[in-house]
Amino acid sequence: MFENGEKTNLEALGEFGLISHLTKNIKLVQKSTVKGVGDDAAVLDYQNKRALVSTDLLLEGIHFDLAYTPLKHLGYKAVQVNLSDIYAMNGIATQITVSIGMSSKFPLEAIEELYEGIYLACGHYNVDIVGGDTSASKQGLVISITSLGYADEKEVVYRNTAEEGDLICVSGDLGGAYVGLQLLEREKLVYLENPNIQPDLEGKDYIVERQLKPEARKDIIDLLQEIGVKPTAMIDVSDGLASEILHICKQSNKGCKLYEEKIPIDPMTYETAREFGLDPTVCALSGGEDYELLFTVKQADYDKIKHKMDISIIGYVTEPNEGCSLITKSGNVHELKAQGWNAFKAE
Repeated sequence: MFENGEKTNLEALGEFGLISHLTKNIKLVQKSTVKGVGDDAAVLDYQNKRALVSTDLLLEGIHFDLAYTPLKHLGYKAVQVNLSDIYAMNGIATQITVSIGMSSKFPLEAIEELYEGIYLACGHYNVDIVGGDTSASKQGLVISITSLGYADEKEVVYRNTAEEGDLICVSGDLGGAYVGLQLLEREKLVYLENPNIQPDLEGKDYIVERQLKPEARKDIIDLLQEIGVKPTAMIDVSDGLASEILHICKQSNKGCKLYEEKIPIDPMTYETAREFGLDPTVCALSGGEDYELLFTVKQADYDKIKHKMDISIIGYVTEPNEGCSLITKSGNVHELKAQGWNAFKAE
């Protein structure tokens, strides 16, 4: 960790010196990267594929809290948040650009730690850094990452193509990132009241990691290709299950039925939510930041996916006049509402 060692003032390096320092060890791995960092623009060649582009902005105090977010984890998460959008289109992520704004409180060693996480994610997901920018910031740390990738035209999956009768599937489990956030927020408050008390996160590693170091589900895209299943519609779960399925239904002009008992929730998520007095199902529906893949498939593909350990079938698509509803474990029917995170909600 940089806190205990010597600190290098960014002013001494200057912008171009900083960029050179941070990018000097970049090694390109993608054949589609013709020219990466070092010229006015990157040059990419996808050879008759559909190019996919997505971008995300992360702001200190809005999207992350440095009181409990290690910079290395933040760098890793910032990359995978973007790659998740490419995988949600059934695409292959190949490059990213990285732009950061930082205040004078950050020494070079802090930025190096952030980039360590960025490089780790790039290595894990096999993507190249091909450009970016750095700037001073008066609002703390700002991270903007753009991800690029490609897919064959016939392989691209959109949100607006779900059909009546399609099965609704989700990867992994849900709600863990939100419950992990509640745990971290609680321990932050305890620390602020008494800095001598150490954080109590013992036995909660899984949900803390779900919040601080989630993983984009490239493996699910690979699996679907392997078993010969192309989703009819797909989205990643960034704002909560309810919000995402409503996006698919609205854009596809369809309704849906979800079954509460089918929603995958990890036991640690379930138990910790209960400790906080939270409904685990509500955490899964509205928590967000799980970065799992939510997708619909034709009923004819049921036999191909029914025994896949990391895919849960949680409902089906209906005609629009049936609306979007959740059938509870007790058999009651509730209208699904998007109560996920709203970027512009007043505090």
